Amino acid sequence: MASSSWLVLALLPALCCLGTLPTSDAARAFFVFGDSLVDNGNNNYLVTAARADSPPYGIDTPDHRATGRFSNGKNVPDIISEHLGAEPVLPYLSPELDGDKMLVGANFASAGVGILNDTGIQFANIIHISKQLLYFQQYQKRLSSLIGAEQTARLVHGSLVLITLGGNDFVNNYYLVPYSARSREFSLPDYISYILSEYRQILTRLYDLGARRVLVQGVGPIGCVPAELALHSLDGSCDRELQRAAEMYNPRLMAMLKDLNARYGGGVFVGVNMQRIHNDFIEDPKAYGFETATQACCGQGRFNGMGLCTMVSSLCADRDAYVFWDAFHPTERANRLIVQQFMSGSTDYIAPMNLSTVLAVDLHKEQMRT
Repeated sequence: MASSSWLVLALLPALCCLGTLPTSDAARAFFVFGDSLVDNGNNNYLVTAARADSPPYGIDTPDHRATGRFSNGKNVPDIISEHLGAEPVLPYLSPELDGDKMLVGANFASAGVGILNDTGIQFANIIHISKQLLYFQQYQKRLSSLIGAEQTARLVHGSLVLITLGGNDFVNNYYLVPYSARSREFSLPDYISYILSEYRQILTRLYDLGARRVLVQGVGPIGCVPAELALHSLDGSCDRELQRAAEMYNPRLMAMLKDLNARYGGGVFVGVNMQRIHNDFIEDPKAYGFETATQACCGQGRFNGMGLCTMVSSLCADRDAYVFWDAFHPTERANRLIVQQFMSGSTDYIAPMNLSTVLAVDLHKEQMRT
C-alpha cells in the first residue's frame, strides 16, 4: 500500500467528488487482461459456454458462491491484489464497476481467448483480446469523466498490469483437433513465430495505452493438465507434443520481452515463467504439500479430467491437496504458491525482476520525484 501513496495525493481532488474511499483504494491501480486463468467474472455477462458461475466453482470462497473464477476460490489476480494492499478488481462488465471502484482498476479477461482472434471460436461469445484493449480505452474515457484526463493518465502510468495469453492458442486452436486449420497452415515453429508477432503488437498497444509495468505470463505445462492426460496419457506422464510446444514458445516469448524492454526501457515488461513454476509442483507435488498433480479435484473420467466441473462431477474433499481444481485450472492453494514466485522468485522464475523488486523500485522512483 505504501508503494503508491503518491496516487492518493494525486487523486485527492477527485475523492472530494467520489466520496470517501476505503483504505484499500490507496494501492496502485491494477489491470488484468487474458483468458480463464485470470477471468474473474466477465463471462458471467455473456452468452457463452466458457463460464464458471455455477457450483461447485467458488466452493471455498467465504460465501461458497461461484463468482466466475475458474477456481475453488481465489485466482492469481486476487492474490496479487492482496499483495498490493487492494481489494480485488471487478470485472469490467460488472455494473458495480463505477465511481470510486474504478480507481482500483479493472479486469478485462475472458475465458477462452487467445492471442489470435480465431482462438476460442467454439465458445462463441467471448471478449477477444482486441476487444479487451478497446474496453481499456473505454475505461480510461469513463475515468477521465470522473477525475480528468491528466489524473487518469497518471493512474494508468502508475498501475500494474497482468496479461495471460497463449495457452489457448495451442490447446484450443493449433491442437484442438487433428489436422486443424492452423496446423495445416503452419509448422509448429512457424506458428509460434506468427503468434509471437501478434503478441508483440498487443503488448505494444498496451504500452501505447499507458501501461508501464506489465507482468506477462508465459504458457504453463499444457501437456500436463488433467484434460490432456485424460486424452493422451496412460500413466500420468505429460503429453510430449504439447510440452514441446510450450518449451519452444516460452524462451522465444522471453526473448521478445527483452527486445521490447530494450526499446521502451528495462523493466516495462516482466516475464513470468509459468512452465518452470508449475513444473516444480508436477515433478514433486509432495514437496509442496500436494497429494497429486495429475488428478483434478472436480471432474469425471480418467484423471478426473474429462468434461466440465459441475454439481454431478466427482469432487475431492480436500482441495488443498490438489494442484488442479478442474481439467485445466489450479486450485487456490496452487495459485498462492504461484504468486509467491511472482513476489520473491529468482530470475529463473520471473525476469528481469520479481514483483517485490518492482514495487520497491517504483516506490523509490516516486520518493525521488517528491
